Amino acid sequence: MSAKPTIYLKDYTPPSFLIDTISLRFELDETATRVKSQLQVRRNPQAAVTRQLQLHGHESVELCEIKLNGAHLAADAYQREAEFLTLLDVPESFELEIETCINPEANTALEGLYLSDGMYCTQCEAEGFRRITFYPDRPDVMSVFTTTLVADASRFPVLLGNGNPVQRGELDDGRHWVTWVDPFPKPAYLFALVAGDLQCLEDQFTTCSGRQVTLQIYAEAKDLEKLDHAMTALKNAMRWDEEVYGREYDLDIYMIVAVDFFNMGAMENKGLNIFNTACVLAHPRTTTDAGFQRVESVVAHEYFHNWSGNRVTCRDWFQLSLKEGFTVFRDQCFSADMHSAVVQRVDEVGILRTAQFAEDAGPMAHPVRPASFIEISNFYTLTVYEKGAAVVRMLHTLLGADVFRKGADLYFERHDGQAVTTDDFVQAMADVSGRDLTQFKRWYSQAGTPRLKVSDHYDAASQRYQLNVQQSCPATPEAQQKLPFHLPLSVGLLRADGSSFVLKDGKTTQLLELTEAEQTFVFDGIDEAPLPSLLRDFSAPVKLVYGYTDEQLAFLLSHDEDGFNRWDAGQQLSLRLVNRLIADYQQGKPLSLPDTFVATWQSVLQQAPQDPAMAALLLTLPSEAYISETAEQIDPLAIHHVRHFMRCALAEQLESSWLELYRQHDSQSGYTASAADMARRSLRNLCLSYLMVLESPAHLALAQQQFETADNMTDQFAALISVAHSGFRDSADELLAEFLSQWQHESLVMNQWLMVQATDPREGGLARVQQLLEHPVYDARNPNKIRSLIGAFCQQNAVNFHAQDGSGYRFLADHILQLDAQNPQIAARLLTPLTRWRRYAADRQALMQAQLQRIMDKGQLSGDVYEVVSKSLCQ
Repeated sequence: MSAKPTIYLKDYTPPSFLIDTISLRFELDETATRVKSQLQVRRNPQAAVTRQLQLHGHESVELCEIKLNGAHLAADAYQREAEFLTLLDVPESFELEIETCINPEANTALEGLYLSDGMYCTQCEAEGFRRITFYPDRPDVMSVFTTTLVADASRFPVLLGNGNPVQRGELDDGRHWVTWVDPFPKPAYLFALVAGDLQCLEDQFTTCSGRQVTLQIYAEAKDLEKLDHAMTALKNAMRWDEEVYGREYDLDIYMIVAVDFFNMGAMENKGLNIFNTACVLAHPRTTTDAGFQRVESVVAHEYFHNWSGNRVTCRDWFQLSLKEGFTVFRDQCFSADMHSAVVQRVDEVGILRTAQFAEDAGPMAHPVRPASFIEISNFYTLTVYEKGAAVVRMLHTLLGADVFRKGADLYFERHDGQAVTTDDFVQAMADVSGRDLTQFKRWYSQAGTPRLKVSDHYDAASQRYQLNVQQSCPATPEAQQKLPFHLPLSVGLLRADGSSFVLKDGKTTQLLELTEAEQTFVFDGIDEAPLPSLLRDFSAPVKLVYGYTDEQLAFLLSHDEDGFNRWDAGQQLSLRLVNRLIADYQQGKPLSLPDTFVATWQSVLQQAPQDPAMAALLLTLPSEAYISETAEQIDPLAIHHVRHFMRCALAEQLESSWLELYRQHDSQSGYTASAADMARRSLRNLCLSYLMVLESPAHLALAQQQFETADNMTDQFAALISVAHSGFRDSADELLAEFLSQWQHESLVMNQWLMVQATDPREGGLARVQQLLEHPVYDARNPNKIRSLIGAFCQQNAVNFHAQDGSGYRFLADHILQLDAQNPQIAARLLTPLTRWRRYAADRQALMQAQLQRIMDKGQLSGDVYEVVSKSLCQ
């Protein structure tokens, strides 16, 4: 069992002591790095008086020396425990010197200071700094950091730290040193250092006040050509943040470093962002369009943290969404401005509906601001990030863009340099708007996905239309009963000719505010029975229930002026048919597509050239993950079979249209990462995927030709996956071998090569994955490789993972047990598919539950894995 106690938000107390400044000196060595820290400590006047100072420190940290005001502390003046160092009797203020020794090479958890392919780097969020030295490792202790790095000059010519470089020099033994000073107080989780043999792409940015900022992005020499897109994204983000939020960068230099071994996507350390290579390297030959967009989004996200996370940070880890939810919302708005706002919104909602809603319905469900945790790394969740962003978006919708901006200005000005709470953020919005947002704060304290049940009534004589809305929220682990939420419901009303009624203030969309368990809204002057367009732009993260007929959904798909609702109408129409076909499949009945459904798709295909981005969205069936999330009981085999049948039927009946559209959207003008070209490639490759399910030699030739002639990874990879997941086994093996031969020295491309095989739905999936575990390109220590193979198989290949004999469940449990000792964070995150065991039929439930129990029975689990498994079994 885990020895770690449960931490509760209600037990928060301010730190007993504050650290005004800390000076660190690192003498870097692979197995014995010496860390000398000098802390200026004083009692916190806002805390209870105590003479004991408790510092965090991981059991792997060796305590070499400790001094208080220059004098060595006797052994009986302090106590060393597994996770703490306690000084028993300290004065009001003092200088504390500590020397520790750590082993970066042995640090497979990738927290604190570790080695990534021979390069030193750090990851200190959330509690990694305690793996470096003894310190109050909590976000509300903010200090000015001075860091000196010492290393062999020939092996580690680049030495980077937070802030600005102030001094450098050389030592007689071939080592060199650099001192960095960050003038802005920060918590330890934002500390960073990097030492390695790296190359740099450098540029300049002139801020709105005329200051010159040096921009540097570091990577290995072989990857230098893959940094241009990240640099462009960074400059765009800096300009956007000035224009939209009035936030200017505050240091002389801004740095990004790409590392291959990284548990997360990226980290916003002050002035020195450390990125997973997958989130910063991009080149047309090796990166798909989705990869380009991810790089742009993550670069912007980490930059935006400079204010929403660094200058104003979290008081405690329960407030994590204070920085992450707000910053995700900011990067979503940035991406919408850079590309198609509708496509961006569909992508955001897709994550909410398939993954976050499932999280809300599972054993790890928690509010956006959790009330308790055992291991904080388990709460870097979609609820904190994506639902947290949706909560901020609702504030933006309710208050309007101008008032929201004033609230953000007040928040930054009021709390600059402070560690604060979600209540402080909402209070700034309340103060500028003059509105009482007390009820709105329930979004931070109540878990679960609200359900809106909508009914309507039209009275022709009075020309009055009424909408009745009932809201409810299911029970979750923290509470059985939920109070009503305050949420925005954006509504439009459509006429029979497809045009929208003009509603309040001359607009065709009206914002309704729900605050009660049941409310009725009245629209006067409606001269014909309208069709409601509900929850436009997905104005709240809820499940909507309204009695649309199939004909009404088809009408919305054709006529709704709200792009998101057009797409959603198509999804709901398809989902209804999926569910009917699943019932037929389970009863052994023959499957068929209604002519009306095929005609709707034919109509979209004909209009596709007018808006390829929207067409690509509309012509994509609901994913297996979304179908599963909406199912009362998940039948993975039936879901896969029915969705495949629908794709085959649409491909067969509309073959000529798919082929014509594929040819129309070819391009000979060369690759660009523009929104228009990305849309064209998206639609064209969707057409290819439909054609390939027909398993026609002529369409195979098209895919092979595209694979061979593609000048970009988007088109080549689309061709590869369409063949690899087809029945053309010899051709699939040939293309996979050719792809491997071409790209085996590109680590990120090999992640895709592993993933395409891990997600192959054909029989024998587990055997193929087990063979790939022995392949030279797979590295069992690298989180990217683990996610690309084990994670992709267990989370994206439902038909094979959920094999009737339970072999997929045993496979995952085997690797959880292995990974827990190596990298607990990754092990815990891989557990997600097993945690949802209650959503399946009894036979699968028993098999999944047995593997969870097997993990629990091992004992001596990390806090990360113990928390997830114990909560899953107790649900």
